[in-house]
Amino acid sequence: MSRFQTLAVVNLIILPLDQLTKWLIDASFRLHESVPVIPGLFHLTYVRNKGAAFGIFADSAVRIPFFISVSIIALLAILWYLRHLQERQRVALYALSLVFSGALGNLIDRVRFGEVIDFLDVFWGRYHWPAFNVADSAITIGVTLLIIDMWREDRLRKHRPSPLSE
Repeated sequence: MSRFQTLAVVNLIILPLDQLTKWLIDASFRLHESVPVIPGLFHLTYVRNKGAAFGIFADSAVRIPFFISVSIIALLAILWYLRHLQERQRVALYALSLVFSGALGNLIDRVRFGEVIDFLDVFWGRYHWPAFNVADSAITIGVTLLIIDMWREDRLRKHRPSPLSE
């Protein structure tokens, strides 16, 4: 499967799942309504995030054009990078495809609503993680895979004999 076919398959899984779950929450919940799934750990809580991660820039007057522009630039950068991946870089391919799909899912929300629908609410006692969504999860998993892959590649490079030492 080519790089762009892989991207398309990941998008065909993540994007509909992201948009469907957001639609279901929007159609079934009142804003700020919360339903315990695992009491004391995980709730479905309908919120809208006007900012970036953790609500950053939520009150900025230029937030919508800024976030839309940054998202488009990121999507184009990912497409450029995918074009230049080597065939052996499979983990990076899947990781970038996840990040692309998540960024596209949140971009759709920003264009449609001017904000992002979040609903996955995880906490432990007084420690509360900001609510997130399927797109955010795809981005987080993708970035984590990229970090692991870069670390692994770096370790392999350090353990390979140098061509000069032969």
